[in-house]
Amino acid sequence: MNRAASSTLLNRSIPWRQSMELLFWLLLVLINCSGNAITTWMDANRSGAPSMEWWEPWVWEFSSGLVWLLLLVPAIVWFSRRWPLHLDNWRRRLPWYLLASVPISLLHVLAMFGLRMLAYALVGERYQVGSWLDELLYEYLKDVRTYAAILFCIDGYRFLLRRLQGEAQLLAEPDEGPPVEPIDHPERLLVRKLGRDFLIATADIEWAQAAGNYVNLHLRGHDYPLRITMAALEQKLDAACFVRVHRSWLINLGHLVSIEPLEGGEALLHMADGKQVACSRRYLAALKSTLGRSKEEPAPE
Repeated sequence: MNRAASSTLLNRSIPWRQSMELLFWLLLVLINCSGNAITTWMDANRSGAPSMEWWEPWVWEFSSGLVWLLLLVPAIVWFSRRWPLHLDNWRRRLPWYLLASVPISLLHVLAMFGLRMLAYALVGERYQVGSWLDELLYEYLKDVRTYAAILFCIDGYRFLLRRLQGEAQLLAEPDEGPPVEPIDHPERLLVRKLGRDFLIATADIEWAQAAGNYVNLHLRGHDYPLRITMAALEQKLDAACFVRVHRSWLINLGHLVSIEPLEGGEALLHMADGKQVACSRRYLAALKSTLGRSKEEPAPE
């Protein structure tokens, strides 16, 4: 598949991306749990172990899979987006990732055993738990591997998306001579996409959304992640055009269509591309003030 086809396919998949991500995790859990349940049943019959009801392996596996799917995977996705691992920070953050594995495993074990006890009670049986210390240690050793595999899938997927959709970078100062344009307030950004470099104008950015250590810049139907904080980006953009409207959102006033007031003093901003952006009460007054000043400015002759 060539670069143009890859880019077109990626753009067409954007409206369905969240559904496809959910489908991926659902199929992964379904296939993994089903395979484990079948092999557990087969191994028990081959080894001549005490009789086992046919439904027991399915309860064991799917009680674990449901906890991962409904509770832990969303938590890991949020955690890894909020504090992503990079080559320049992995030594500092890796201990926190390892520490997070303890409450993740504990929650997994407690919720999993609770579901098993409920399932056994529904059929008039009792689920037996041995030594809790042994069970917690045994499950933790398995959970750490599962936790690492999930992180690998998430980071690999995000890396692939950045490669396909393009990653924005600030223009660096030249080795010799003065820069062609201001570095502190750049008029253009460099985007690397599928092995090629091209420039985008900062004035064309329609809105930006914070995503961990990145800010996703949206323009002309594309999202380009830029590794920067929202506060730093706000300082680099033209304050007359770009306004912070939320802790995680910044918009270009030229693409704002309307403001829909909400209860509690907040608002919903309708952008020209159909995007709805949340505006918190903290930033709403400043937004209206900026809009009022822009209307009072005399039109150019």
